[in-house]
Amino acid sequence: MTPHAFLTALCLLPLLAHAGQNCEARKLTANELRQSLELAASTARALDRSGAQVVVLARAGQDLSDYRLRYSHLGIAYRDGRVWRVVHKLNACGSDRGALYRQGLAEFFSDGLYRYEAGVVVLDTGVQAKVLPALQDNTRLSRLHEARYNMVAYPWSTQYQQSNQWAIETLAMLLDPAADTRPRAQAWLRLRDYRPTTLEISALKRFGARVGTAHIDFDDHPFGRRMAGHIDTVTVDSVFDWLARSGLGGPAQVVASDTTPPRHPPNGLMPAVVRGDAM
Repeated sequence: MTPHAFLTALCLLPLLAHAGQNCEARKLTANELRQSLELAASTARALDRSGAQVVVLARAGQDLSDYRLRYSHLGIAYRDGRVWRVVHKLNACGSDRGALYRQGLAEFFSDGLYRYEAGVVVLDTGVQAKVLPALQDNTRLSRLHEARYNMVAYPWSTQYQQSNQWAIETLAMLLDPAADTRPRAQAWLRLRDYRPTTLEISALKRFGARVGTAHIDFDDHPFGRRMAGHIDTVTVDSVFDWLARSGLGGPAQVVASDTTPPRHPPNGLMPAVVRGDAM
């Protein structure tokens, strides 16, 4: 590969480099923090009005429109008394490891958002009843967690695990006690017609991502699809579509703050300022 081609590949990395991360290298500006808090408050009011106890909650940490995706990261949010908590998985920025966190809405949205908007799916009431008791149990939530993080992890492999993948595998386990291992949870998801998103990623871009980042790999994907540039992975948009299609949840709803946010620079690298409690 020529130096020019290599630099071109590295320039293509940003769209693959941010979702689910939590970095503390840069503090949010006062305006960014204000907008994050306003979005958290708007979301809390909307969730309270919904009457729900458990929802799937998403944020837009970067511009993924080139992949026809609206959101970058999701967690499972639940009512804890008078407040809302979010359990989700975060990548330790710049590493190949991830960990589980429990955060408030303000923390969840204080992660350098590209668009100050929340995506919400209210789960079916029966689903909420099954899931809610386990959401404060760190041991149960950690059962299917795999620390080896890969942002484009293949949905039907257990070699790695990305943030959205942990959420739906855990949801499967909480709904069906027999889905108590990652292979069983993935089989449960297949049976219920979960369909991952297929990203079209060229060989050049895959090479640049693999060389330039620790938390992106493609070796868990089937060889033929990988060589054709077809990378299947768990995205927020695919999870939202599946929840509605399967009857496990309602249609996706949008919650926005009252202010119009500034767009981040194209590289999207806007690290988090608040870190929640690790589980």
